[in-house]
Amino acid sequence: MTHARVLIVDDEESIRLFVARALAADYEVETAADAGQALDIAARHGPFDLCVIDVLMPGMKGDELGRRLRRAHPDIKVLYFTGHSDQLFAAIETLSANETFLYKPVYVDCLLHTLFLLLFDRILP
Repeated sequence: MTHARVLIVDDEESIRLFVARALAADYEVETAADAGQALDIAARHGPFDLCVIDVLMPGMKGDELGRRLRRAHPDIKVLYFTGHSDQLFAAIETLSANETFLYKPVYVDCLLHTLFLLLFDRILP
């Protein structure tokens, strides 16, 4: 069975490690500390099925990174991971069918259910 490929982008190492560990058993995971690194990884190792993107990062905000990744790979799904939903919707008014968001902090089971629903359009069995 081929695992879905997930790119995790967050400037906080503890968040990247938390999400990577939560997903490692069921998904092929890559991590990036910022948008530039994420774009480089996506160009060299893409496409990914899903990206988990922090909304507020130094340099480039998560919504801009999401747009750039989706421009290169229109079928990619994006899970915005944020403690600042007001910042997410300051830049974009609505999310597409292939995008959603979760508030930080999040429980592992909530993260797994959300990713599964976004990737496979159904809840975990």
